[in-house]
Amino acid sequence: MKLLPNTIRSALLMTLALSTAFSIPAQAADNNVKVATTVVMVHGAFADGSSWNKVVPYLQAKGLNAVAVQNPLTSLEDDVTATKRAIDAQEGRVVLVGHSWAGSVITQAGDHEKVKSLVYVAAFAPALGENSVEQLGAFPTPSGVAHFVHSADGFISLPAHAIASDFAQDVTAEEASIMAVTQGPVRVANFEQRLSVAAWGKKPSWYIVAGKDRMIHPDAQRFLAKRINAKTTILPTGHVPMMSDPKAVADVIVAAAQANN
Repeated sequence: MKLLPNTIRSALLMTLALSTAFSIPAQAADNNVKVATTVVMVHGAFADGSSWNKVVPYLQAKGLNAVAVQNPLTSLEDDVTATKRAIDAQEGRVVLVGHSWAGSVITQAGDHEKVKSLVYVAAFAPALGENSVEQLGAFPTPSGVAHFVHSADGFISLPAHAIASDFAQDVTAEEASIMAVTQGPVRVANFEQRLSVAAWGKKPSWYIVAGKDRMIHPDAQRFLAKRINAKTTILPTGHVPMMSDPKAVADVIVAAAQANN
């Protein structure tokens, strides 16, 4: 075997020494990288995880991770389990966001140790021992609830015309049509299940009131936001502001993520 010239051997030894010297600090630096906050978003009834699609790019542009839960809508327990599974998978702290029915889900799941704050988007926010809807009887009945279609096994859905007229009246006709096709039917009994946890009592909360909501009356939303002492934003939208005004929704979520808590 022919030996390498001394100059080449010296260069190789120097390269090896330098790479070894710099690998340890580089690895240490990697270990000190701050893990980005993750926003875990939970959809409500008559929807699926794609309802957050417009919000995600705004969050990512701010350096936040974003995860949309596909919850089954089959029970409070099932949806909380799906949500906690998503939270468990994250490395850092979590901002937990819930729309509509998912306000109840994040209220129950939000006691997870990784959750730093809660964001309610036109959502239920029950107290400990309450179900989702018992506090809403004092407010006018929204027009959208008149269109529920009941299945034989205890689920409800919305027909396409009701999605367009009452659930998402301020999105495009094409978007409303897609939402109608991809909606998740919800078990009626979910709304009667009582919560054993009210995470908003311990975690700081933000609430987005949909000022033109036809599914949960805006006055009921204002009441809930005040009761949980949430930082409140009122948007002139229908029931799905994350579809009709995604930047405004993202701005509230970013504020919750950046808050020092």
